Amino acid sequence: MRFRDRRHAGRELAVRLMEWAADVDLVDPVVLALPRGGVPVAAEVARALKAPLDVLVVRKIGVPRHPETGIGAIVGDDPPLFDRRSLAMLGLTEDRLAPDVARERTELHRREQRYRGDRPMPELKNRAVILIDDGLATGATARAALRHLRRRDPARLVLAVPVSAPDTAAAMRSEAEADDVVCLHHPSDFYAVGQWYDDFDQVSDEEVTHTLREHGAPASRS
Repeated sequence: MRFRDRRHAGRELAVRLMEWAADVDLVDPVVLALPRGGVPVAAEVARALKAPLDVLVVRKIGVPRHPETGIGAIVGDDPPLFDRRSLAMLGLTEDRLAPDVARERTELHRREQRYRGDRPMPELKNRAVILIDDGLATGATARAALRHLRRRDPARLVLAVPVSAPDTAAAMRSEAEADDVVCLHHPSDFYAVGQWYDDFDQVSDEEVTHTLREHGAPASRS
């Protein structure tokens, strides 16, 4: 299974979620996207479910000199969530990564200000929360996001993605990071999320803010 772009993936994911939702109780659902790549996907899902759309900003903590390889993630002002096994294998410590964490937290707050200004996060208590990204590789950012959201006491916490590394999706399910994990494609030859998209161009801040406004969430223009 391949996707033309993130919007196409979102429409396909929306069909699966609509079928799945027919057998579960989604109380007052809200769709949260992991920006930036998850936003176009989540917009299609929110439209199909007639649910509000918002974002949860998460930043990956990468391996020094190899930032594309994630070994942890941060959400808001939460402590960083690290893959302890990877830290040990690479001989890294939290103290060694403190400057990286500080840099990523600065970028995280910049994006939060850009995407929502002074608008608070929606109330999630006793609601069905559907967290969406454009795919899962290591799952570091999704795991940090799910743990952050769990503390907001949702009625049901759902992770939905178009494509995932098979072991990552299996780990999310076995560790019960979410109440439900919905994924369209678990390719055995997975090596990167972008491999499964014809168009995987970077999503801009402007597209994120435009999409949020389009779905009724007034984003900051600053």
